[in-house]
Amino acid sequence: MSRPVTDHSTDRLATPLVTVPGIGPRRAALLQRIGLETVRDVLWQIPRDVIDLTNVTPVRKLKVDERQTVRGVVVDIDARPLSGNRSLTAILVDCGDGAVRATWFNQPWVVKRFRVGDLVLLSGRFRRWRNQWEVNQPLVQWLTDDEVDSAAAGAYCRYPLTEGLSQGEMRRIVRECLQFGLGSVADPLPRSFRQRLHVPPLRQAIHDVHLPPSPTAFEAARRRLLLDDLLEFSLGVLLRRRAWKSVSNVPRIEITPKVDARIRALFPFALTDDQNRAVREIAQDLASGRAMHRLLQADVGAGKTVVALYAMLATIAAGYQTALMAPTELLAAQHWQVVEEWLAHSRVQRILLTGQLTNRERTCALDQIREGQIQLVVGTQAVIQRDVRFARLGLVVIDEQHKFGVMQRAWFSSDRMCPHMLVMTATPIPRSLCLTQFGDLDVTVIRQLPPGRRPVATYRVDSAERRRRAWQFVRERLKEGRQAYVVCPRVGGEAFAGTANAGVPASGGLFAPAADIADPAAGSAQSPPDPEPTVRDEQDDASAVGGIGAVEAARELQAGELRGFRVGLAHGRMPREEKLRAMELFRQGELDVLVCTTVVEVGVDVPNATLMIVLDADRFGLSQLHQLRGRVGRGRFQGYCLLFSESRTEDAVARLEALEKHADGFTIAEVDFELRGPGDVLGTRQHGRLPLRAARLPRDQKMLFEAYRVAEELVESGRIDTPEFAALKTCVLERFGDVTAPLKTG
Repeated sequence: MSRPVTDHSTDRLATPLVTVPGIGPRRAALLQRIGLETVRDVLWQIPRDVIDLTNVTPVRKLKVDERQTVRGVVVDIDARPLSGNRSLTAILVDCGDGAVRATWFNQPWVVKRFRVGDLVLLSGRFRRWRNQWEVNQPLVQWLTDDEVDSAAAGAYCRYPLTEGLSQGEMRRIVRECLQFGLGSVADPLPRSFRQRLHVPPLRQAIHDVHLPPSPTAFEAARRRLLLDDLLEFSLGVLLRRRAWKSVSNVPRIEITPKVDARIRALFPFALTDDQNRAVREIAQDLASGRAMHRLLQADVGAGKTVVALYAMLATIAAGYQTALMAPTELLAAQHWQVVEEWLAHSRVQRILLTGQLTNRERTCALDQIREGQIQLVVGTQAVIQRDVRFARLGLVVIDEQHKFGVMQRAWFSSDRMCPHMLVMTATPIPRSLCLTQFGDLDVTVIRQLPPGRRPVATYRVDSAERRRRAWQFVRERLKEGRQAYVVCPRVGGEAFAGTANAGVPASGGLFAPAADIADPAAGSAQSPPDPEPTVRDEQDDASAVGGIGAVEAARELQAGELRGFRVGLAHGRMPREEKLRAMELFRQGELDVLVCTTVVEVGVDVPNATLMIVLDADRFGLSQLHQLRGRVGRGRFQGYCLLFSESRTEDAVARLEALEKHADGFTIAEVDFELRGPGDVLGTRQHGRLPLRAARLPRDQKMLFEAYRVAEELVESGRIDTPEFAALKTCVLERFGDVTAPLKTG
């Protein structure tokens, strides 16, 4: 959100709250708990909602089937079961001149929200039933005494609070701050620009967002403050992109037809149309003379690794070094296996650089990298340690970019050479999240799957009968020679006795025999080998709460549903060598079933694995489930994903139904974003990203697109650099630092 451009030595907005008249030390300490320390913090805090008491309808004036609002006191609460597993919850509200009955069907939890004596607003469409007014599933807002009895205007703002601070106190604090600091607010947007965007002046917006004369005025004020937040944010990422692209000390890499042919000859398959388009976009960047900063986004199994390796080999052919950085040693090792397989007959000098090297091995490797003898480095964050120096670094590829931050990207830049940057993710990301997480990058998307790759058939297993039939289906596929993953939400239990077929006693009927699933004729065409590593931190699986543990599951399956088959175990708490050994045994076909946590979300590529069984699937995020099912069906046989879940919650059912219905990862990501917000899509918060202040996604994504378009126009036209927008640019620089200069590291 915009901040006034003033001399901070005389800026009343920077005044600590403890010195503002009427607040004092006690309230200032409470406000600090919710992140409010200065007058500016209070004024730019957007209330969480507004209560409209200006349009309350008396009961005697209610009209049938029109949206109206009544106000009253809860005098009775009723909750009862109905026939056919149905339920009814109702409250009776005394509105002074009559009573209204509010009802909810099949939502028994609603009863816990009310107490007799609650003051409420009910909004909805009313009807007459048995000579009484009734409303079904109304919007409910709870009121306090001061909100009802106050003689002020009838629109009341409500704020996030902390223990010891009431809404009444918060409103008094806001009024004190408005009186103290509103006169110091300067508007960074020119008047003509405000008119174009249809927003009020900033001073008026700050007043109206806290003391709205009406809900309409509140929404207009709220829109201005959110738009300022998103516009400044968008300008920050776009100015950073412009700065990085302006760097002149970058390698110019031309890819000749001869080089192109030599690279393609290394792959045992032809690239898809989407992969070829991605290669063309990257080739244009490499030859442009400007630093490439591109995000390569691909669905599970779509082949981003091939495109990245093409770019690396083209860079090596031009005489430069390349580095591929992954967030975990396991993923780095998977990338290394792919590189070794595809470059087995090439002369490219390469090395795997991780924390597992001995001191002597590391010293030797660093010498070879510094002298330019090593052309391709695969590694973890070990690649960006201070003692790693490249002779002529031309391209850096960063996998699973959301695990890293802007500063880690910038590490490779120096005054002597600024390498091209290609960042990758196999987690499809909604457009709005792309703008906020990767707005400073150009984006290339690969959707097309390689020839012969079929969507994984996905089924929910949500009853005892379906569980019985599902395990029968699994046993039949295993007898045909296929392999299966069984994924659990946590580790749990004591150590499983053995990595292969340990005979341990069953602990009960957990796997009571699930869905009648047809097995289509297996295809005959072999898909191109293209591992798609998708990573979460290995400790994630160990910290998951609730659900069946992998250790218990392995024990019970070995003695029960999967008796006679070779069952192995892999999870994040195992010693690294044991975990890698179990996964390697599975890859070699020495195990029929691998019971595991989400460690297999990492780039495990076993073409013979066709079954992905996820236990307690409702405990996983939707995008994470999509990544897991991408581990199967990678060969010539049809893949299946069986989602075991007994949860009947609305959220769980919606997510699992979406996975059944949709195979496209980008559609899945959009659904997940709408259902659960941004956290599950990207997982770990990206260190160093430009933060939003008040705007929230997906709630404000439409406004984000609007602000981003405006910011693009200001940057591309150069108007942001003119005196007319000097105040706005100053706000951006104060908020994000000097984004107009490329980031450098020492």
